Amino acid sequence: MEIAVEVFALVNLSIIGLSHVLAPRAWAGFFRLLHQQGEPGVFAVGFMSLWFGSIIVAFHNVWSGLPMILTLIGWGQVLKALIYFTFPAFGLRQIARVPPERAHLFVYGGLILLGLTALLAYDLISR
Repeated sequence: MEIAVEVFALVNLSIIGLSHVLAPRAWAGFFRLLHQQGEPGVFAVGFMSLWFGSIIVAFHNVWSGLPMILTLIGWGQVLKALIYFTFPAFGLRQIARVPPERAHLFVYGGLILLGLTALLAYDLISR
Protein backbone atom coordinates (compact mmCIF):
# COMPACT_ATOMS: atom_id res chain seq x y z
CA MET A 1 0.00 0.00 0.00
CA GLU A 2 2.89 2.36 0.73
CA ILE A 3 4.06 2.24 -2.89
CA ALA A 4 0.54 3.04 -4.11
CA VAL A 5 0.44 6.10 -1.85
CA GLU A 6 3.85 7.17 -3.10
CA VAL A 7 2.62 6.95 -6.71
CA PHE A 8 -0.55 8.85 -5.71
CA ALA A 9 1.58 11.60 -4.17
CA LEU A 10 3.98 11.70 -7.13
CA VAL A 11 1.10 12.19 -9.56
CA ASN A 12 -0.46 14.93 -7.42
CA LEU A 13 2.77 16.75 -6.57
CA SER A 14 4.04 16.70 -10.16
CA ILE A 15 0.79 18.03 -11.64
CA ILE A 16 0.40 20.74 -9.00
CA GLY A 17 4.11 21.63 -9.28
CA LEU A 18 3.97 21.93 -13.08
CA SER A 19 0.81 23.99 -12.82
CA HIS A 20 2.45 26.36 -10.33
CA VAL A 21 5.40 26.83 -12.69
CA LEU A 22 3.39 27.18 -15.91
CA ALA A 23 0.28 29.03 -14.67
CA PRO A 24 1.18 31.09 -11.59
CA ARG A 25 -1.33 33.85 -12.39
CA ALA A 26 -4.12 31.29 -12.47
CA TRP A 27 -3.11 30.13 -8.99
CA ALA A 28 -3.05 33.70 -7.70
CA GLY A 29 -6.53 34.20 -9.18
CA PHE A 30 -7.74 30.95 -7.65
CA PHE A 31 -6.63 31.99 -4.19
CA ARG A 32 -8.04 35.48 -4.69
CA LEU A 33 -11.39 33.87 -5.54
CA LEU A 34 -11.20 31.68 -2.44
CA HIS A 35 -10.31 34.71 -0.32
CA GLN A 36 -13.33 36.58 -1.66
CA GLN A 37 -15.50 33.73 -0.39
CA GLY A 38 -14.33 34.38 3.16
CA GLU A 39 -14.35 31.53 5.64
CA PRO A 40 -16.03 29.09 3.21
CA GLY A 41 -13.04 29.66 0.90
CA VAL A 42 -10.72 28.80 3.77
CA PHE A 43 -12.71 25.61 4.36
CA ALA A 44 -12.24 24.68 0.67
CA VAL A 45 -8.46 24.88 1.17
CA GLY A 46 -8.83 22.92 4.41
CA PHE A 47 -10.75 20.14 2.66
CA MET A 48 -8.10 19.88 -0.10
CA SER A 49 -5.33 19.66 2.48
CA LEU A 50 -7.23 17.16 4.64
CA TRP A 51 -8.03 14.94 1.67
CA PHE A 52 -4.44 14.76 0.43
CA GLY A 53 -2.82 14.58 3.87
CA SER A 54 -5.17 12.04 5.42
CA ILE A 55 -4.61 9.54 2.59
CA ILE A 56 -0.86 9.77 3.18
CA VAL A 57 -1.18 9.59 6.97
CA ALA A 58 -3.52 6.60 6.80
CA PHE A 59 -1.52 4.50 4.36
CA HIS A 60 2.09 5.71 4.48
CA ASN A 61 3.47 5.43 8.01
CA VAL A 62 7.15 5.42 7.06
CA TRP A 63 9.60 7.03 9.48
CA SER A 64 12.99 6.32 7.91
CA GLY A 65 14.84 7.16 4.73
CA LEU A 66 13.60 9.42 1.95
CA PRO A 67 10.00 8.10 2.08
CA MET A 68 9.75 9.77 5.50
CA ILE A 69 9.56 13.08 3.62
CA LEU A 70 6.19 12.03 2.22
CA THR A 71 4.93 11.02 5.66
CA LEU A 72 5.95 14.45 6.99
CA ILE A 73 4.19 16.16 4.07
CA GLY A 74 1.05 14.19 4.89
CA TRP A 75 1.12 15.18 8.55
CA GLY A 76 1.84 18.78 7.53
CA GLN A 77 -1.26 18.82 5.34
CA VAL A 78 -3.40 17.34 8.12
CA LEU A 79 -2.07 19.98 10.53
CA LYS A 80 -2.77 22.71 7.98
CA ALA A 81 -6.36 21.45 7.65
CA LEU A 82 -6.78 21.41 11.43
CA ILE A 83 -5.54 25.00 11.69
CA TYR A 84 -7.69 26.25 8.80
CA PHE A 85 -10.83 24.53 10.14
CA THR A 86 -10.35 25.69 13.72
CA PHE A 87 -8.91 29.16 13.04
CA PRO A 88 -10.45 30.27 9.74
CA ALA A 89 -9.43 33.93 10.24
CA PHE A 90 -5.79 32.81 10.22
CA GLY A 91 -6.39 30.77 7.06
CA LEU A 92 -8.04 33.77 5.42
CA ARG A 93 -4.92 35.85 6.05
CA GLN A 94 -2.75 33.07 4.62
CA ILE A 95 -4.66 32.70 1.36
CA ALA A 96 -4.46 36.47 0.82
CA ARG A 97 -0.65 36.48 0.92
CA VAL A 98 -0.04 36.20 -2.83
CA PRO A 99 -1.87 38.90 -4.81
CA PRO A 100 -1.88 38.72 -8.64
CA GLU A 101 1.07 41.11 -8.93
CA ARG A 102 3.20 38.63 -6.94
CA ALA A 103 1.97 35.52 -8.78
CA HIS A 104 5.56 34.69 -9.72
CA LEU A 105 6.00 33.42 -6.15
CA PHE A 106 3.96 30.35 -7.12
CA VAL A 107 6.77 29.41 -9.50
CA TYR A 108 9.14 28.94 -6.56
CA GLY A 109 6.64 26.72 -4.79
CA GLY A 110 6.17 24.74 -7.97
CA LEU A 111 9.90 24.22 -8.35
CA ILE A 112 10.06 22.94 -4.77
CA LEU A 113 7.21 20.52 -5.47
CA LEU A 114 8.92 19.30 -8.64
CA GLY A 115 12.17 18.84 -6.74
CA LEU A 116 10.39 16.78 -4.09
CA THR A 117 8.72 14.78 -6.85
CA ALA A 118 12.07 14.04 -8.48
CA LEU A 119 13.62 13.04 -5.15
CA LEU A 120 10.74 10.75 -4.19
CA ALA A 121 10.53 9.27 -7.71
CA TYR A 122 14.26 8.53 -7.69
CA ASP A 123 13.92 6.77 -4.34
CA LEU A 124 10.90 4.77 -5.50
CA ILE A 125 12.59 3.67 -8.73
CA SER A 126 15.86 2.78 -7.04
CA ARG A 127 14.24 0.45 -4.49
